[in-house]
Amino acid sequence: MRIIPGEIKTGQLHAYLLGAVAPRPICFASTVDSEGRPNLAPFSFFNVFGSNPPVLVFSPARRVRDNTVKHTLDNIYATKEVVVNVVNYDMVQQMNLASCEYPPNVNEFTKAGFTPVASEFVKPFRVKESPAQLECKVLQVIKTGQGGGAGNLIICEIVCMHLDEHVLDENGKIDPHKIDLVARMGGDHYCRASGSAVFDVHKPNLELGVGVDALPEHIRNSHILTGNNLGMLGNSTAIPVVSEMLYDDRLTEIMRAYETDDAGRVNALQIYARELLDKGEIDKAWQVLLAGG
Repeated sequence: MRIIPGEIKTGQLHAYLLGAVAPRPICFASTVDSEGRPNLAPFSFFNVFGSNPPVLVFSPARRVRDNTVKHTLDNIYATKEVVVNVVNYDMVQQMNLASCEYPPNVNEFTKAGFTPVASEFVKPFRVKESPAQLECKVLQVIKTGQGGGAGNLIICEIVCMHLDEHVLDENGKIDPHKIDLVARMGGDHYCRASGSAVFDVHKPNLELGVGVDALPEHIRNSHILTGNNLGMLGNSTAIPVVSEMLYDDRLTEIMRAYETDDAGRVNALQIYARELLDKGEIDKAWQVLLAGG
């Protein structure tokens, strides 16, 4: 399927983009207008873009259906301040309620049942129920267009960050299972970034990995090993030289069963190696793969 912007309706393109670029963290933005009236609204065009200085960007896009702008944007222009509150699973339905387009005189904190807490450096309130609240000064607003669906990139500097200590692990780092964040997908879909959804991919070694291109041909061209499996092997700093094979029961069984069947032995070894790699046992997987010659 080939999509050229401008050749389909903006609403259709918008839906494809939201479905393809996902999951997206949610900026739950708290602002006040020029009269001090609070506003609370979620945005998934959002991310952090630096730590020195700490900068985040979010975009209240112009509405696709009628090309109007949101109260958050008006308030940003009026005060140049915002509090970005993260959204976890326990508050996602309340956050969704706050996305309703209430008139300016309606307080979304009250409507959604959230507790406003005074900020220390900016006028907008923090959301007490949020496990991380970022007080921000607005540095710049960049308009990307004038039509419906155009973005307004709000570039902010974080001046104070508040963390609920209950989301920290024993080392003082944020535990993804405790903070239990949610993210936006396409349509009405969300995802929960905790439990079995969280997995580890260790950063590359300080020494360069050998790369997939350096793997032995029978491994590199395997129809059994996945791209993830090859990536793990390619991140090894060297292809091991096995001087003495450490046989376990499974490896012994494979070698005996396929003693005269080279192709069958290679397939069986790669199936076993894939299982080991999926469990993160890279050194043992190398032993198995190299047993096939």
